[in-house]
Amino acid sequence: MLDADRSGTATASPRAAAMEQAVPTAVPVPPLPRVGFAARCRGLVLSPYARLSLLLALLAGAASCVLAFEPQRLLTHGWPPQLGGAAAAVVFAVAYGLCTVAFVPRPLLNLGAGALFGSQLGLTTALAGTVLGAGVAFGLGRVLGQDALRPLLRGRWLKAADGQLSRHGFRSMLAARLFPGVPFWAANYCAAVSRMGWLPFLLATALGSIPNTAAYAVAGARASAPTSPAFLIAMASIALPALAGTVVAWRKRHHLREQ
Repeated sequence: MLDADRSGTATASPRAAAMEQAVPTAVPVPPLPRVGFAARCRGLVLSPYARLSLLLALLAGAASCVLAFEPQRLLTHGWPPQLGGAAAAVVFAVAYGLCTVAFVPRPLLNLGAGALFGSQLGLTTALAGTVLGAGVAFGLGRVLGQDALRPLLRGRWLKAADGQLSRHGFRSMLAARLFPGVPFWAANYCAAVSRMGWLPFLLATALGSIPNTAAYAVAGARASAPTSPAFLIAMASIALPALAGTVVAWRKRHHLREQ
């Protein structure tokens, strides 16, 4: 409302001026940046489920290569003659690690290491391949599968395994390596999905794999003399931990069901 002062000039009333000051001034909102096609494609490629699909494709390709090349023929045909000594051991250790990632059973590889290189060098080569294969599988599972698989851990047993590996990683992995029963690849990927660290995983794998790997390496080295004391002791060292692991799992079955 306008009021006229004594000089005849129209001025705004105090109430109108206060109302004009109370009305906020509209602030222009900047437009949201548009996400380009390249950014959308990058986000899709880097999504957890895309990485999980890549992991499954890599594992399927590795398993197909194993079926095509048949590395178990080394047990019957022997090592290529052009490779020998330390070079052969290094090549075998690398091939051992890649084969474990591709789901080749470790007992077969351990027997091959003992048959090709003898007990001592076979044990060293097999352990190196074991740690290498476990590290590769752990890294693949951690980078490509963890983000997609962790939200799916809803079952009681899955949650119990995840909690055990996350809180007591070293001793849990050490027990899994010492007592046969848990597949090597399954333990690797379960540990990768959990919050277990790299160092406890690799250290527990190296220490826990020594007894079983040594038994298989000695058995492979002495396979030509199945009645020798060394071969019989090696077979006993393979059978007794397997029996102990079965007994422990049977006694703990009620505890697992309650979790």
